Amino acid sequence: MSLSFHIEATAVTADGVARAASVTTRRGRFDTPVFMPVGTRGVVRALGADDLEMLGAQIILGNTYHLMLRPGADLVADMGGLHKFSDWRAHLLTDSGGFQVFSLDPKVDDDGVTFASVYDGSKHRFTPEKAIAVQELIGADIAMVLDVCSALPATHDKLRQAVERTAAWAQRCRDARTSQDQCVFGIVQGGTETALRIESAQRTVAVGFDGYAVGGLSVGETRLEMLPAITAATDHLPHDRPRYLMGVGDPVSLIEAVARGIDMFDCVLPTRLARHGTVLTSTGRVQIRNAVWARSDEPLDAACDCSTCRRYSRAYLRHLIAVGEQSAARLLSIHNLAYLLGLMRTTRAAIVDGSFSDLRTQVVAQWGGTGG
Repeated sequence: MSLSFHIEATAVTADGVARAASVTTRRGRFDTPVFMPVGTRGVVRALGADDLEMLGAQIILGNTYHLMLRPGADLVADMGGLHKFSDWRAHLLTDSGGFQVFSLDPKVDDDGVTFASVYDGSKHRFTPEKAIAVQELIGADIAMVLDVCSALPATHDKLRQAVERTAAWAQRCRDARTSQDQCVFGIVQGGTETALRIESAQRTVAVGFDGYAVGGLSVGETRLEMLPAITAATDHLPHDRPRYLMGVGDPVSLIEAVARGIDMFDCVLPTRLARHGTVLTSTGRVQIRNAVWARSDEPLDAACDCSTCRRYSRAYLRHLIAVGEQSAARLLSIHNLAYLLGLMRTTRAAIVDGSFSDLRTQVVAQWGGTGG
């Protein structure tokens, strides 16, 4: 194994065990629980590496599917890997692109998947072996196996097939790895069927990976349907390996997943909301486009110390959004990421000092009725 995982403190909950831990790879250490900003095409939309460093981001996510198509994995490798290409010096995880591929209604068989490029319509073939090879070229610290992600709701037969193919592809991905420095995570599927989640977790663990992800959630189901599926998976994942919930980023889901033993998260939510003028604050969501803020000299969040909140008023930021100024996306994205990264730091501290239950109650009360 090329990864070590150290649990520093735990908080027992009615739904599992929350963990404050650290992950160490060839690149160094990052602390968990952790939120990973999404840099799909090798960049977090509207931000530079210096912005992410200022925010204290420890790890970001890149997408294999998009980077394979543009600029191309060979080009990224020739430029020294994605770290050097983008001048990102902390950790990098690459999603195998399974979610993006399967959202394109591709042709799937037991060997792999054939799909059309979203850029030019050209045909491409993706197999578990190619997914690993491309991620090795990109140079991620953590690579993901190729899995089958089904939109929900889905029939039992469709979810069963996804579990079978994901298990078979997991073994092929593990067999295909050639870099001993790169960590590889397996992925648990099964939709909202707890029995399938348990089976998928057990079969993925039997293959053996550096860490384990829970995939195929936040794809159409409610939070009440999602949470039991998370519990079913984490109950059957090793305690000494990191656990990653893919594609989830609203505050309640984050805190509830931590309570069930999840350590790592990613989601486009904070930056996507920012581009549309929606702000995450310590008092809930704020739509900065609303006319009520036209003459407000308040910061976005009085409790936030990010560079946007220290410097700019709601009135000014509303003006930028209203006139379509591109800097608005950057300034609001900085704040939204500061909020979620800060929530993860606060969550970690609460696990360590024994106040996680109080924090969980506070976050659920504040955000529970808003869906994030």
